[in-house]
Amino acid sequence: MDFLCDLWDFLKVRKKFWLAPIILVLLLFGALVVLTSGSAIAPFIYTLF
Repeated sequence: MDFLCDLWDFLKVRKKFWLAPIILVLLLFGALVVLTSGSAIAPFIYTLF
């Protein structure tokens, strides 16, 4: 949780709000790959990459 607070402070102080959507999309793709790694839809997810 401390990492998220530090990251938010960095974005706020340095005015790098454009990084927030990039980080969010990367986290969503990472979660998608992890959650579907053992399922039947995994081959369809890997075709996206």
